[in-house]
Amino acid sequence: MASGGESFPAVDAEKELKPQKEFQVDPVSSQVASSIEKEAKEKLDKMKREKDRKDALQNFKTAMIISGVVVSIVGAAFAITKKLKERSN
Repeated sequence: MASGGESFPAVDAEKELKPQKEFQVDPVSSQVASSIEKEAKEKLDKMKREKDRKDALQNFKTAMIISGVVVSIVGAAFAITKKLKERSN
């Protein structure tokens, strides 16, 4: 397979496994990134509040429509029974 004295170069395993932990951060880039994250979070929160408000309004409308249908069915049932009683007399 390998011929001769060729081998891989020596490597400092400690240096490779634990790279330098101190990084220099550009303060302008950091501020830009944090402001973009903040704007995105605010936009997401605003969209969630609007969606919750729309959901609540939709639930209210649905409840009102269902109540109206139930009241009209009950009213029709009473009217029909009243007419049937009048005919039988």
